[in-house]
Amino acid sequence: SVAGTVAGTASFLLRRISATAATLFLVSLLTFAAFTLIPGDAASLTLGVEATAEQVAALRAEMGLDRSFPVQYLSWLGKFFTGNLGNSSRFRGVSISSLILERLPVTFTLAGLALIFVLLISLPLSLLSVRRENGAPAKIVTALTALTVSFPGFFLGVLFIWIFGLVLKFFVPGGYVGYGESISAFLGYLFCPALVIAIPGAAMMTKFLRASLFQELGNAYVRTARSKGNPWRRILLVHALRNAVIPAITLLGMITGEVFSGSIVIEQVFAIPGIGKLLLTSIGARDYAMVQTLAVYMAFMVVLANTCADIAIRMIDPRIRQA
Repeated sequence: SVAGTVAGTASFLLRRISATAATLFLVSLLTFAAFTLIPGDAASLTLGVEATAEQVAALRAEMGLDRSFPVQYLSWLGKFFTGNLGNSSRFRGVSISSLILERLPVTFTLAGLALIFVLLISLPLSLLSVRRENGAPAKIVTALTALTVSFPGFFLGVLFIWIFGLVLKFFVPGGYVGYGESISAFLGYLFCPALVIAIPGAAMMTKFLRASLFQELGNAYVRTARSKGNPWRRILLVHALRNAVIPAITLLGMITGEVFSGSIVIEQVFAIPGIGKLLLTSIGARDYAMVQTLAVYMAFMVVLANTCADIAIRMIDPRIRQA
């Protein structure tokens, strides 16, 4: 019944959100504990090597670093959710929250473009290669996916800079334009970096979706549709693809996490002032407070992406909704 379906969906959402909240809590706790065990602390890094022991002790007390671990963690967790994380030791006098919020739109736009490219590349290639399992298109797609998956992200980035930046002059390497100056120039500069991030994910999605399509095309309902005289295109797009996409959504959730983590290296290669570049700069400067916050942020993105994928599958697949 409709009431039973609604109740089942509400129960599933409550369980999934509760599990996600518990996972995020555990991730934040482990991350905080890991950075607490690292030699040196924010007080020593802020004052430098010439500070006296008394000065370091006074600053530690002021920053709350002399308190017990549970008290420090709960205090940090409260600051994390309120956005009051203090100032960065690398960018003196600038708050951690403002630095992150300034770069979030850049990384989110880059990740969004990359995910769009994943879908635009993987869907046509998957559909093209399933007409004949051993045909030329299938062999070409298989070779391309195997080749692109094997390339490291930084190598593809350097290759794209050389080909599209230095040889073809499609963009100026290092000539990043902020979204506040020109939206078109901003998106134009992010095109190649987003494509670099998307290529490995698109290759994985193509292989997975192609295998899922072949499995669906061998089912009885496809044979029934063929016996009724349905054209191949309708069988592929309306019947097989609709069911093949459902398990692929799980992979898309994993790829979303990979996209956010992959942007760390690519932002550095293309000199994009996003979250990834900020993270690497903070690691080099031993800005532990910033690194700790960004590490939790990256983990949150991965967990939330997989949670959204699970919820989407539940909403799309009627067999799961009725279970």
